[in-house]
Amino acid sequence: MRRPNSRLWWAQWYVNGKAVRKSTGTHVKAEALAKLRKFMGDTERGVPMVDSKLRYAALRAALIQDYTDSGNKTLEVRADGTETIVGLPQLDAACGYSKDDPGIPVSAITVDWINKFKAKRAADTVGPAMINRSLQALRRGLNLLREYGKIVVVPKVKLLKEPPARKGWVEQQKFEELLVALPTYLRPLIAFMYYTGVRKGEALSIDWSQVDIDARTITLDEAQTKNDEPRVLPLPSEVIAALRDVDPKHGKVFDGTNLRTEWEKACASVGLGTRTEVEGQAYKWHKYTGLRLHDLRRSAVRNLVRAGVSQKVAMDISGHKTVDVFRRYNITSTADVLGAMRLVEVAAAKALPAVGNGSSSPAKSKGKLSVQKAKAKAASR
Repeated sequence: MRRPNSRLWWAQWYVNGKAVRKSTGTHVKAEALAKLRKFMGDTERGVPMVDSKLRYAALRAALIQDYTDSGNKTLEVRADGTETIVGLPQLDAACGYSKDDPGIPVSAITVDWINKFKAKRAADTVGPAMINRSLQALRRGLNLLREYGKIVVVPKVKLLKEPPARKGWVEQQKFEELLVALPTYLRPLIAFMYYTGVRKGEALSIDWSQVDIDARTITLDEAQTKNDEPRVLPLPSEVIAALRDVDPKHGKVFDGTNLRTEWEKACASVGLGTRTEVEGQAYKWHKYTGLRLHDLRRSAVRNLVRAGVSQKVAMDISGHKTVDVFRRYNITSTADVLGAMRLVEVAAAKALPAVGNGSSSPAKSKGKLSVQKAKAKAASR
């Protein structure tokens, strides 16, 4: 079609039932038809229809602004003042973004580019979960640009299959060994996380004004919690004893200096993880596998439930908002399964009829008594 007072041909086609129009930039009809076929082919291949001047920096800015507007607490501020989210730094590097470079054109982010990005990250021995965080950030940024009318088509961003959710947790006895292996200044923080299931970010944000040692509680403000709801956390005796000795009591309650490195060293020393130096790096770096800080949260949920705390109270302490996620944190061990069978056997033994009720012959009663004793004895082991 041609617009009034214009010699240029305009192409029109449909995407998901919506008409899309774009100038072909030519007054020759045959060339315009060729452009139309290209536009339609690009749409089928997932190539975004964008202004060639639109750069990755616009996508990044839209994503950061969306996180800021929604008050998303996963938005982080680096030491240099730049804002970022999980998975975004890897995208920045792949797209050539920096303070002085707006990065590649958004039109270059095609399905083929996305697949190459996934392959490159996988070749760098990055796990599917971390790759997916980058892909989710990219997909959200592209969709925001479409909402703002800056692009027409969003290329399909297919996520990788992730491994099952972690099931790490630590028993009380092993935790005591770990606590001793940690530096003294970190022990109150780690003990607090283990007994209450509080998130690391929540714990490190607590000020002394929120602590009531006499009442044995810490009150989290809504701005400090992930679900924007204030909550009261009970203080275990072990943490109370440590906090009483702190003087002066102002500023942040818990010290998280060099937390990750000291945690990995302590876990490796008590057999809860492995830490190996990676060669060929410009600086000294260790690869760690084993118990994670977040596993303390699973341990707390598991301990609360097995101590007989009601699900509602346990969720109020840990800060879980949905039952499904809470149950996923309530890890079942082999000992739990065996214990369940022992309870069944005890109940079955108790349900057998008592001897001497006149309903059975002496021989049968003696046989039942032997079975009853055997089951009770097996259940008590």
